[in-house]
Amino acid sequence: MAQKKPFVLRIEPEILKALEKWAADEFRSTNGQIEFLLSKALKEEGRVKSKTK
Repeated sequence: MAQKKPFVLRIEPEILKALEKWAADEFRSTNGQIEFLLSKALKEEGRVKSKTK
């Protein structure tokens, strides 16, 4: 498994609050939710390859 790199993110408080709620609704950490959404957007835009099972 590839090692994850720490990254500092500045974000508007309202956006963070909405992300925290969304993450909790889907039983993810806030960090996990952000990573999930970024990964999904990158795949949809063809910026990274989807992993097929």
